[in-house]
Amino acid sequence: MSELFDRVDALIASRSPLPPPAERRRLRQAHGLTLDEVASALKVRRATVSGWESVKKPTEPRGPEREAYARLLDKLVDLYPPDATTTAPAEDTAVPVPVPEREQEREPVTVSADPAAGAAPPAAGPATQARPAVPATASRPARGAGPQATPRRPAAKKAAPGPAATAAADPRFENGPLAVIDADADGQVLAYCPGGLILDVPAKSLPALVDWTLTEARLGQPRLSGPGKDADPLLVLTEAALERYGLPGTLTDEERIAGRLPEDHKAVKQLARADWKLTKRGLGPWARIYRPARGSERACVQLCIPSWHALDTRHWGTAAQLPPAELARLLGVYASRVMTPRGSTAVTGLELMTALHPPTRASEPGADGRRHSEHNPGSLGTDPVDCAPCEAPDGHPLLADLPRFHVRGPAEKLFEEAYDWARPMTDAECTRRHLVGIDVNMAFAAGANGLVVGLGAPTHVKAPVFDAKLPGSWLVDLSHVDLSRVKIAKDTWADLDGAMLPSPFTPKGDRPEGPAWYATPTVAYAQELGYEVRPVEAWVRHDNGRYLDGWYNRLRDAYLATMADLGVTADLPPAGFLAAMDGYKERDPELAVVVSAVKATVKGGLGKLRERPRGEGWRPGRPWRALARPTWRPDIRAAVISRTRVNLHRKIVKHAAFTGQYPVAVLSDCVVYAADGTSPLDFLPYRDGKPLPGGFKLGVNPGLVKHEGTQSVLWGEEVRERFGAPELNLARYIKDGTVSDVDNGE
Repeated sequence: MSELFDRVDALIASRSPLPPPAERRRLRQAHGLTLDEVASALKVRRATVSGWESVKKPTEPRGPEREAYARLLDKLVDLYPPDATTTAPAEDTAVPVPVPEREQEREPVTVSADPAAGAAPPAAGPATQARPAVPATASRPARGAGPQATPRRPAAKKAAPGPAATAAADPRFENGPLAVIDADADGQVLAYCPGGLILDVPAKSLPALVDWTLTEARLGQPRLSGPGKDADPLLVLTEAALERYGLPGTLTDEERIAGRLPEDHKAVKQLARADWKLTKRGLGPWARIYRPARGSERACVQLCIPSWHALDTRHWGTAAQLPPAELARLLGVYASRVMTPRGSTAVTGLELMTALHPPTRASEPGADGRRHSEHNPGSLGTDPVDCAPCEAPDGHPLLADLPRFHVRGPAEKLFEEAYDWARPMTDAECTRRHLVGIDVNMAFAAGANGLVVGLGAPTHVKAPVFDAKLPGSWLVDLSHVDLSRVKIAKDTWADLDGAMLPSPFTPKGDRPEGPAWYATPTVAYAQELGYEVRPVEAWVRHDNGRYLDGWYNRLRDAYLATMADLGVTADLPPAGFLAAMDGYKERDPELAVVVSAVKATVKGGLGKLRERPRGEGWRPGRPWRALARPTWRPDIRAAVISRTRVNLHRKIVKHAAFTGQYPVAVLSDCVVYAADGTSPLDFLPYRDGKPLPGGFKLGVNPGLVKHEGTQSVLWGEEVRERFGAPELNLARYIKDGTVSDVDNGE
């Protein structure tokens, strides 16, 4: 009988009347539900739910979807009855907006039409707390009546770990550093902010959108350093928003190669007519729209256009395909922990250096009480400096007098790069069952930590005495360093099998054959191993400092905080750490993308320090655009890579001296060992939970190691035999075992 009753109930529900489309939307918005969440629950497309709510062209649900949708609306109307909305306030009064029951424990939001008053800021609380919901039908101030955009509702139930407390405390940027701009089926434009807030966007054109952002949206981020500048607001435009503002959803091949829309595009002309300017990048995937600054007042908005490939899939994964609310959350976490993106992760990594060490600061007041701009100590200043000839990459103007096809050798060119070394396995190693790869966390960031680098121009010195505390490039012969006998502590020597170790002085691990140029950390390591060094000449930098410390700290904290959100904390024991790392990306794929982006910010930012020509009609011997930056500093990049490689080699040597185990392959920050088991714990020497001092240690902190992957020894031998390369670098493929092509070292 109960089955019959169920069928009768279903029949009645299938014909039950539904509220009008506007009321359907009101109920959904009042509960803070997105179109995507409703569509996912009902197993329909987002556009289908949007059609059910469309006032202009409504559609009606049918079949089981109608029954489920009616049930949803019936539950929501109990929570948010129609009489819960407010009436229109008088023009100069402020009225409290009713808040749903589940939000009653929070302080209600007050919406004001008084331009001087704005809206009352939310009560202070944790950075992760979403702003209280505001029913969509609540009356709002007239557009332009006040300096603040009115909150519409939470964008999603799941709030971001959100803007930093400093940003939340700054009323100028109370809505966060950025917003994802989207348009619904009715053409209503919405701004999805981090933390779950949605704003109505009244702008009907691209220039009006820029104006609204600067006058009402309250988007941006406070400066990271006292003398620095606040971050400009970032708008991320979805394809629907692009269509709404007259921009193409994708770029043509010609536009993609040029990296921008043509100057005669109607949107570019529209901005020009409104007296807005574009940087040399033009209107491309990452665009900056500005008016010249007046004093300290800046008027600049940045655009990010995912469908124009602004978010590189190598670093941002599938972020470009996320719904607006989820994309706002992801980018908001990155912005609050690193900085508001300024372009690619590489560009942002470089910009972070400058944001933490601005080139200028305000001076002390003079006799007339006025201040002026002066050099900020510890920064790279406002003007670029020439590198040393040995530090210059091929094609640099300093090398214009070299013969056209001249190939510089080690005695002419500083070549500090990451490891790419491998060797054949011994018979004993072939009897083991597995190859286990371990990977150093944030290796290049750890290499930057505490590193003293040059700040100014280099000084040339003949026959110098080596000083390990002086950053620079040194021409010295290190071919006499014998890895068969090295110091592993102050007065402790160790006898090793040097043939099974990579040289610490060359990226390919080959022993040097004569004088070569090295960065300071490499030469200092030769001394540490117990050998005398006598440089022939050097380019040293007496103006120096720990320029990258703040940069490292910011990125380290971002990485550790996000990994902790994913369940991987710094206090885990070795076995617990390995277990926590297993499948950590699946716990929250969006935060896993943030981790990837933070790592890419480290590597990309360091790479930008020696950016090469990118088209622009460049010819060898001529300057290219990047050389005009104070942050074009190949010497700093070389020093970081040198120290990172040396740090890894030191651990390899300590491990070999203690265990007799030698690496089979090393690639950048990944090391592969032959082992009897599948876990790093099967060959790392832990005693009572404590690692080998100075050796490899499992953990999430930068400089510690994680499990990169495990394959069988048979797999390794088969791969090398298949490609006919006994020294094929297995570290490149250890993660998943897939070998797509012959190893070419790239």
